[in-house]
Amino acid sequence: MELHPDFLCGRWFAIVNPVAGSGKGLADWPIVSKHLRDADIAFDAVFTEKKYHATELAVEAVNKGYRHIIVVGGDGTIHETVHGLFIQQRCAVGDVTLAVIAVGTGNDWIRMYGIPRRYTDAIRAIKSGRTFLQDVAKVSFYESKVHQHRYMANVAGVGFDAFVNRGYNRVKEMGLYSKWLYLIVMFLSLINYHNHRFKVWVDGEQVFDGGAFSGAIGIGKFNGGGMQQMPHAVADDGLLDVTVIEKMGKINLFRYIKKLYNGHIYDVPFARFMRGANIRIESMPESPIEIDGEAMGYAPFEFTVLEKVLRVVVGEGFGEGMPDVGVS
Repeated sequence: MELHPDFLCGRWFAIVNPVAGSGKGLADWPIVSKHLRDADIAFDAVFTEKKYHATELAVEAVNKGYRHIIVVGGDGTIHETVHGLFIQQRCAVGDVTLAVIAVGTGNDWIRMYGIPRRYTDAIRAIKSGRTFLQDVAKVSFYESKVHQHRYMANVAGVGFDAFVNRGYNRVKEMGLYSKWLYLIVMFLSLINYHNHRFKVWVDGEQVFDGGAFSGAIGIGKFNGGGMQQMPHAVADDGLLDVTVIEKMGKINLFRYIKKLYNGHIYDVPFARFMRGANIRIESMPESPIEIDGEAMGYAPFEFTVLEKVLRVVVGEGFGEGMPDVGVS
């Protein structure tokens, strides 16, 4: 049933992930919903019940007539919701406004836009209505030898990044949680990880062929719970930033770990920077990929930018002093 557009004008559809943040989504929803009501934000809410359910709910919401969606979850829930917005066929993606109230563990997407972790402040940002049209990347890969694609709102990782991501997600599924969990899994993953050989093409030109430790491809700056592997990324420039960490001894991860977080990754002698609108990556042995923190398929990978297509609510201070940032 499609609801009457007058009823849905300005009304939000909340996609709530109850298991986000090791159950924080469920535990804190009564608090979040109260703050939404106190802010006079009209909304309807549905809880996700399985993996990729947020994708289904996003499609359903748009088909019913909603044009404002709130994600109450983490980076994985954002990814699923964004993918749903792109596979629906009812309206242009930019006609839908996406807001986020973060209850996840990494919460890397919100860091890019200065969206507060505190619920009342995040809801105030929604209420203020400042939005930004960000780029999205269409990512193709192989799963069980079948060519597939997803839509990426933030960052993808290959090589060691993807290896760590798989271990991190397994540990989270066991119910373990700590602010240091990603770092712990990262260091433990070094025991069994081996460098790959990567070939990288940027806009049709081969720019790298050699041993590599890891790679990250981003619309945004942050991944892995606050790491800045793409510190110069601009979310609406029509380009993807690519960081390749060349083959290195494992002990160097301990030596340079601080630079992964403080925005000085290109001071690391093994770090290579690339930028383009179309990226192709092949690997040997076959590398997995994680997209927006979610484990997906395997190489070869191709990334294509869709420029300024996703309208998102940003923090109240985002874009201040940055005249080229298109906040409306």
